[in-house]
Amino acid sequence: MAGVDTTLLPVTLDRESGVPLAVQLADALREAASGGHLRGGDRLPSTRALAAGLGVSRTVTSAAYEQLHAEGWIVGRHGSGTFVTTSPPTPVSHHRAVAGPDQPPQGDLVPLMPGMPWADGLDRAAWRRAWRAAADSPPLVVSERAGLVEYRAAIAEHLLRHRGLDAAPNSVLATAGTTAAVVELAAALLDPGDLVGVEEPGYQRAVEAFRRAGARVVPVEVDEQGLRPDSIPAGVKAVYCSPAHQYPLGSRMSASRRVELVERARADGFLVVEDDYDGELRYDVAPLPVLAALAPDVVVHLGTTSKILTPTLGAGWMVAPPGVTAAVLAYRDDAGTRASPAGQRVFVELARHGDLGRHLRRLRRELSERRSMLVTALRAENVPVLGDDAGAHLVVPLESEDEERRRLALGRERGLLLDGLARHFAGTPTTAGIAVGYAGCSRETLHDVLGVLVDVLRPTRR
Repeated sequence: MAGVDTTLLPVTLDRESGVPLAVQLADALREAASGGHLRGGDRLPSTRALAAGLGVSRTVTSAAYEQLHAEGWIVGRHGSGTFVTTSPPTPVSHHRAVAGPDQPPQGDLVPLMPGMPWADGLDRAAWRRAWRAAADSPPLVVSERAGLVEYRAAIAEHLLRHRGLDAAPNSVLATAGTTAAVVELAAALLDPGDLVGVEEPGYQRAVEAFRRAGARVVPVEVDEQGLRPDSIPAGVKAVYCSPAHQYPLGSRMSASRRVELVERARADGFLVVEDDYDGELRYDVAPLPVLAALAPDVVVHLGTTSKILTPTLGAGWMVAPPGVTAAVLAYRDDAGTRASPAGQRVFVELARHGDLGRHLRRLRRELSERRSMLVTALRAENVPVLGDDAGAHLVVPLESEDEERRRLALGRERGLLLDGLARHFAGTPTTAGIAVGYAGCSRETLHDVLGVLVDVLRPTRR
């Protein structure tokens, strides 16, 4: 498919404006997609080609693409490029008319992507109350480089209650989220050329963060028991993993592998970066203890509010050994970066009044019922399902990458925005499948499109 000619894009950048160029570029491309100048399926120029055509640095185009990808306006396909998705995956109101089984829904695609929170489930009265209470605090003159003291204490309490991690507040750092934390760790701890192991398939934003810091990323195999410690190459400086709920395959790292990984880290002298992105969302059994509780001397524990609450807060946390904490704080001093305190204050108020705990209980119940509804419907039509009874997505395995692309396209034709496994590989994909998220739309909408989803994923008759 031919890409969009850079010279034909309706983009004008004002270098005299106080608005960053990356923001201007993202705004222009967003407007072009919403106004019809760019259509669904159009392949955009590479970040390098677009940068050359506009006369800006590649940092500008990369930042704009990352923002649009996060909002759902564009999607990357491994080996093919970056494509317009027509419209952003915003939650669709269940009050709109739902099309019949042979007619694609009108308007926005129904977002069934992993990584989206159940934001509609937030108690709006509690949400407004928390923001009002947060606004009562006086404006800061100097922001705390480690994060607000009260936020770090609230996170320590949250981790003890919901993850079984007894972390002293002074071992907790506020972050702007998991990806931002990985960026800080990579900048603070790694030298150019250092080797970092990352799950394959895995979280590609972490891969990119390590690569931009100059590290050499090597894939580490995962299977139904999570990351395989025996496949970690010698000489790594760090290993990044998601043991509670492997992203994107959905498996849980077994207890024996956790012990093996920790012993290997201590013997070889590398850090384990534990991404606990949705560790609070377990439905079948109690979650295994986090790696940081097992080995606080070699594990950096990362968490985020974006999956259990909303990305609006822009807040996360890091629990790390003292040497790592000191290195990250030194990096923040040198770079002049801090995690925004606004979201921290709102989180504190939600926790203080018990609204956080009530929301988590509702969230677990709601997502458990949604998952059960999906699994029952899919398995009734002999559609295989992978992943533990946890989190906010499941995986349907497929035979080939071609079949994956076909199902993704079919889903779009039928009004569904789905995700394929191919884009989660840093190297050549070795597993094909569709990752189905079930938190980003209303339960009514999910129920209404369930038949369409089953049609899209039903095994092909031979």
